[in-house]
Amino acid sequence: MATETVAGQEASGGIPQLDLSSFPNQIFWLLVALVAIYLVLSRIALPRISGVLAERAGTISNDLAAAEEMKLRATAAEVAYEKALADARTESNRIGEQARVAAQADLDAAIADADRTIAAQTAKAEASIAEIRASAADNVAIVAKDVAQALVTAMGATADQSMIDAAVTDRMKG
Repeated sequence: MATETVAGQEASGGIPQLDLSSFPNQIFWLLVALVAIYLVLSRIALPRISGVLAERAGTISNDLAAAEEMKLRATAAEVAYEKALADARTESNRIGEQARVAAQADLDAAIADADRTIAAQTAKAEASIAEIRASAADNVAIVAKDVAQALVTAMGATADQSMIDAAVTDRMKG
């Protein structure tokens, strides 16, 4: 049977699509298929595609608007951050200056207190030195009297203690 079909085609002169006697029928079915495709595309497929495209366009425009709004918020937040940072720097400088002033006042008070303590200790030391000088002068007078007594005795003479005391006192005055 397959051999008969091939033999029949060879006898008719070629493939059926190129047979001029079947062209009107082929053109009819071509038009029917094109109209069916047009109707399916225009009624079903294209409205769905245009709906999806419109939805995408809406989503894109909404996203762009949201991005622009976020950009404005970010810019405003950056400005607020910079202002807060500048305020914090100013406040920290002010606090630092107050701390320096307070530390200087404490230092000045400590120095004044140390000066008073040193002055009091110096006065005590000077009084102690004056007392030591006075006692040293008295001790020198006592030693001088003892030495004079020992010298007079060593020379073989005898002297009255009141005479020695008067001579030493007279000599120490100048």
